[in-house]
Amino acid sequence: MIKNTRASKPQIGDDTNLLTARIIPCLDVDNGRVVKGTNFVNLRDMGDPVELAMQYECQGADEIVFLDISASSENRPTALANVTRIAQQLSIPFTVGGGLKSLADVQAFLDAGADKVALNTTAVTHPEIIEQVAKSYGSQCVVVAVDVNKPSQDSSPQLYIHGGRTLVNKDFNQWVNEIQQRGAGEILLTCMHRDGTGLGFDNELTGEIAKNAKIQVIASGGAKNEQHFLEAFRHGADACLAAGMFHSGEYRIDQVKQFLADNGVKVRI
Repeated sequence: MIKNTRASKPQIGDDTNLLTARIIPCLDVDNGRVVKGTNFVNLRDMGDPVELAMQYECQGADEIVFLDISASSENRPTALANVTRIAQQLSIPFTVGGGLKSLADVQAFLDAGADKVALNTTAVTHPEIIEQVAKSYGSQCVVVAVDVNKPSQDSSPQLYIHGGRTLVNKDFNQWVNEIQQRGAGEILLTCMHRDGTGLGFDNELTGEIAKNAKIQVIASGGAKNEQHFLEAFRHGADACLAAGMFHSGEYRIDQVKQFLADNGVKVRI
């Protein structure tokens, strides 16, 4: 039986529950190194994943997300080794994604120390894996990463897989609903059109999904400053994921959290 119940999720700021707004730094890893680009291209080296993960936990990160963006069978030993090294140092939840194609792949990364797995391409092409993982390990273990692009403000959301390289002929909103029905615990919504731009999260799109979803929704793509996080949480996001603004050292996680707390958002200090 799927462990997650799909009762209405508590809202940010509701003192009747223990949920807090979460800040999640993302480690996009290519061949063992953390990288960052713009709109999923023009990647730059940002450092060692283990060092950055430890640094972010010390700053107060609520979770860490590790995405192997060059995942392949040849790269799998490197990814597993990095996951093991990071997990040995962390005491906060740790999500791993990239190239997971089967229940055996999921088990390998959980055995290496991950607390959750992020499924993207395989979830779209073989959606039954969502149910398989949820039934085997619990819905709280399943994060479905959704890469969406809106070429213009008036265009419909377009769903992508293969690290943002392949457009999928699948209705975006129907897919979001299916993710929940199949037992996922969270949606990681990355707006490709905002990724690395510094323009802030797409709050209109993310907010619409978050307010209608009965599972947690993580906003991703476009954050550059504290205000962007505040706006995302006020629009209904349960968590915010960012990379470049933390990797560059422009902002610390504890600095962002203090700003949120000062503006009435419930965070873990």
